[in-house]
Amino acid sequence: MDFDDRAQLDTSQVEDVGGGGGFRGGGLAIGGGAAGIIALIVALIFGINPGDITGGGDEPAGLQPSSDLSAQCKTGADADQSDKCRVVGVVNSIQKYWSEQVDGYTGAKTTLFSGGVQTGCGAADSSVGPFYCPNDKHVYLDLSFFDELQSRFGAKGGPFAQAYVIAHEYGHHAQDLLGTMNRVGQDQGAQSGSVRLELQADCYAGVWAKNAVDTGFYAKPFTDADIQEALDAAAAVGDDHIQEQAQGRVNPDAFTHGTSAQRQKWFTNGYSSGDPARCDTFSGSV
Repeated sequence: MDFDDRAQLDTSQVEDVGGGGGFRGGGLAIGGGAAGIIALIVALIFGINPGDITGGGDEPAGLQPSSDLSAQCKTGADADQSDKCRVVGVVNSIQKYWSEQVDGYTGAKTTLFSGGVQTGCGAADSSVGPFYCPNDKHVYLDLSFFDELQSRFGAKGGPFAQAYVIAHEYGHHAQDLLGTMNRVGQDQGAQSGSVRLELQADCYAGVWAKNAVDTGFYAKPFTDADIQEALDAAAAVGDDHIQEQAQGRVNPDAFTHGTSAQRQKWFTNGYSSGDPARCDTFSGSV
């Protein structure tokens, strides 16, 4: 993944609040037992509303300070050298793409945090993973998640695995603007609306990847190795893979995001077609 060194980054689309994001931490209000653990782990990966599972408490120790991204992240050359600047470049590219696809597009800011953050969807800590909050139109991301993606879920990681995760969350923003999110409930199961919503966000991530070089932020199209990083990350966060790791068996009735194979399939569909119209996960079987 190689940014165009001359590309001008827009840091207004990303803020870094460090560990001072007004967090009031605490336990996660979700049922115990094996089923509860599975539901928790699944909810933590690419979730939408952490306010449903978080509670109050004390501010954590060891807060990390915020940083001035505008001083660090100016060009694509900076995005090739810094994780935070890479996030800025990825977000800029994704929003440039969707601004040309969705009438009346309004941007979603990405908030980088460490430890915990206060959001329009409630308080969240880093265990929640990346998520999109429709209440305040923000994507929230603790960069330590990418270490978890490798150490806990077995992904190989890499810059494009990170880009896939961010693109997935902005897929949710597109769904929010298009009204798709409002038509989906909180049901679970292999053919549920929740699964279809998540798989469509995977497909939208693939669509952006196909068109990313046209946004002007990348020097060349993504390589096969880049795409493999995304597919590997998608497999790592499949419902079946997570359930197998956590409880040693798979329960399709508890699926909320889709299997590893489904997530890879729909990202590939989006990347192969480059057309968001080909991301209809709501018709027929997924």
